[in-house]
Amino acid sequence: MDNNGVGSWLHRRRIKSGTKAAVISGGHTVTYAELSDRTDRLANALKGRGVAKGDRVAYLGENHPSFVETFFACGLLGAIFVPLNTRLAAPELQFQLQDSGARLLIGAATLEVIAAAAVADTDVSHRLVVAPDDGTDGSVVKLPSGVEHYGEVLDAAPATPLDESVTLDDAAMILYTSGTTGKPKGALLTHGNITWNCINTVVDMDLSRNDVALMISPLFHVASLDMGLLPMLLKGATVVLESKFDAGRALQLVAQHKVTTLNGVPTTFQMLCDHPGWSTADLTSLEKLTCGGSAVPGRVLEAYEQRGIGFTSCYGMTETAPGTTMLPVSRSKEKAGSAGLPHFFTDVRIAEPLGGIAALGEVGEIQISGPNVIKEYWNRPEATAESYSDSSWFRSGDMGYQDGDGFLFVSDRIKDMIISGGENIYPAEVEAAIAELPAVGSVAVIGVDDQKWGEVPRAIVTLRENASLTEEQLRSHLEGRLARYKIPKSVVFVEEMPRTASGKIRKMDLRKQYAL
Repeated sequence: MDNNGVGSWLHRRRIKSGTKAAVISGGHTVTYAELSDRTDRLANALKGRGVAKGDRVAYLGENHPSFVETFFACGLLGAIFVPLNTRLAAPELQFQLQDSGARLLIGAATLEVIAAAAVADTDVSHRLVVAPDDGTDGSVVKLPSGVEHYGEVLDAAPATPLDESVTLDDAAMILYTSGTTGKPKGALLTHGNITWNCINTVVDMDLSRNDVALMISPLFHVASLDMGLLPMLLKGATVVLESKFDAGRALQLVAQHKVTTLNGVPTTFQMLCDHPGWSTADLTSLEKLTCGGSAVPGRVLEAYEQRGIGFTSCYGMTETAPGTTMLPVSRSKEKAGSAGLPHFFTDVRIAEPLGGIAALGEVGEIQISGPNVIKEYWNRPEATAESYSDSSWFRSGDMGYQDGDGFLFVSDRIKDMIISGGENIYPAEVEAAIAELPAVGSVAVIGVDDQKWGEVPRAIVTLRENASLTEEQLRSHLEGRLARYKIPKSVVFVEEMPRTASGKIRKMDLRKQYAL
C-alpha cells in the first residue's frame, strides 16, 4: 500500500480479522470487514465533496461508530481529523473551526443546534449529521435544508478502496489544548505520533487480540482515543462504545461483554465503586485499568483492591499523543506516588532552570522526547519555538524528579492548569471571560479540591469602585461563553489581590487562603 499511515490499518486488519468484532455500540456489532467497508464508503463520499490530502474534517459528537469511521476515512485520504469537545459552547467551537480551517463538519443530530451556530463565519462548506442509530437500524431524522444525512451519504457512496500516498510524517489530527494565554492552540499529531504512541501502549499494557475495552470516556479526549480505542483496533481487539457514562450501565456492560480493559479518570472510577451495584457486579473479567489526569484517591484504590483489581497510572499530555510514562500495577505499592517509567519508545529527562540536566532526585522541568511527541502547533510558530529545548525535547511545563530506578515523580505544575473530572481548564481563558464584565476590577481563577471531580474552578474577584456584582450574575455571564465545566463553581469577592512587586497577582497566596 502507498498509505503507510493510520488510514491503512483497517485494510490491513480486515485481512487478518475480517469476521472479528471491532466495535460494539448500542447493542449492534460491527466487524473489522464491515468497519473497513463503511470507512471506504465515507472516504469516497468525502472525496466527492472536495476533501483532499491536508484538508481538515471536524467531528462533533459523543462516542459512536461514526467517530471511528471519520477518523479512519480522514486517514485514507490524508486529510486531517479535528475532533471537537461536545462540552464546549458555540463560540469556543467556532474558534476551533475557524482556526483549523475545517472544510467539512460531521456532527451528531443531538448537537445540531449548537453545530449550526458554530459553523457561522467559518470555512465549513459541507455538513453531515449523524442520527443516534446510524449504523444500526438505518432510520433517519429530519434535517434542515442544505444539511446531508450521514447514513444516506454512506449508502450512496461506493465501497471502492482508496490508497492515497500517506507517510508517517504527514499530519493526521489536530487536537485543541486550552491555551495559557486564553485561546486554545492545536497540537498537530502526525500519523507517526499516533502509531508510535499505540505501539508504546500495546507493548507496555501487554494488549491482546482477545482484549475487550469499554470506552466510557469521550473519544475527543486524546487519552481515550490514543490510549484506549486505537491501540485496541491496531491489535485486532474489540471496543465497546458508550455515548454517555452511566456507572450502573457500565458495570452491567463489563459483565455482559467480559470487558478486560477500562480507561478513565479518577472521577469515573470513583463513581463506579460508589454505585449501589458495585458490590454484586461481576468484575472477574477485568484485568487492566488505566487512569490518568490526576491521582486516584486512596479510598478508591482500596475499593478496587478489595475486588482484586489494580490500577496502572499514566502521565502524559496531548503533545505526547499522549503517553509519556506508565506505572505498572506490579510496582504501584513499591513506587507509590510515582507516575511510572517512560514508555518503551519515549525518553524523559529533568532539566534545571538554566538548561542543564538535573541530578537524580533533583526537581526540575519534565521534558519529553520520542517519535510520539509532536513537532509543532497548528499555525503557532511562536508557541512551537517556546515549547522545545534543544529542538527535540518538549517542555512539559510540569515539575518533577526521577529516582535511581528511573521512575518519574510529578511534584508540581508550572502552569496553573486545573484538572476537573479529566478535563483541562486553563484559568487564563476563564479569567478573560470574567474580565469582560464592567464591574470586575481584577480576577484570578484557582482550583479547589472537590470530592467528585478532583478539582473545580473558583474565581477570586475584586470589583471596581461603586460597582456591584453577584455570583449568580457572574455565572450567568459565562453561560454560553464557556463550557459549563469551566464556569467557576464558587466566587469569592475580595477587597484587593495579593501582588508581586511587578504587579502580578500572587496565585500561590490566593491558593493558601481560598483553596480550602
